Amino acid sequence: MTMLYRSRDGAAVAVEDGRAVRLEDDWDALFNRPDLAAYLRRRLRGADGRASRWDPDRVPPAAPIAGQEVWAAGVTYYRSRDARIEESRDAGGGDFYARVYEAARPELFFKATPHRVVGHRDRVRIRRDSRWNVPEPELALAVNSAGRIIGFTICNDMSSRDIEGENPLYLPQAKVYDRCCALGPGILVAARPLPRSTAVRMEIRRAGRRVFSGATTLARLKRSPESLVAWLFRENRFPAGCFLSTGTGIVPPDRFSLRPGDRIRISIPPIGTLENEVE
Repeated sequence: MTMLYRSRDGAAVAVEDGRAVRLEDDWDALFNRPDLAAYLRRRLRGADGRASRWDPDRVPPAAPIAGQEVWAAGVTYYRSRDARIEESRDAGGGDFYARVYEAARPELFFKATPHRVVGHRDRVRIRRDSRWNVPEPELALAVNSAGRIIGFTICNDMSSRDIEGENPLYLPQAKVYDRCCALGPGILVAARPLPRSTAVRMEIRRAGRRVFSGATTLARLKRSPESLVAWLFRENRFPAGCFLSTGTGIVPPDRFSLRPGDRIRISIPPIGTLENEVE
């Protein structure tokens, strides 16, 4: 299992079995190497005694992004479908969320430019003009410029549910703002899909006390990662590659909203854990 992290000074760091090698490669060029997995393994083997140790919790990495955009898929889990129907019922939007869930074409939307993305142990934000904010824990696909999935990471897709619920046309405002997205802690570089049994877990703590926890598995994801990528690349080019977050199957109850100081922990083995505090 090879992980690719981005250090706070922008350098790429390859890690395998706890052994770490700092790379001088440009991040975007590395992200788009057609032989990325093999290249990282060669660099790690060639390091021998020069390899160091890397602990993303001791030295938190930056978000694993440079020139990439972040996109997201919606209504890909049945639980998310139900939540969107409920929040938009008064605005007349419930019916088309149900139709999107069953349709051949998925809901795909732009989520973040790199400067709106934070990493592990960084702070995410909630909108000041929103009263109902939640994190959305998601598996994110790292996709190179050729449209090939090169690996997987964790995404916290911060969302203002009251803004989207008021009118579905307000989706960009509910989803896209400063520090609206967290990625990390790194990219699991792998050509094969993660097993459908892979768990996604989220815990939210407030003043040291757990106020919400939930779990799902990738088996509940209605659309395959490959099909989502194929739709995204139909009429789009991504010269530096992109991330595509695959949707959430964990939705806190309607009475819950994030507050400043809350800590969000999202875990997907074998990628690791992404932790963020709410500002």
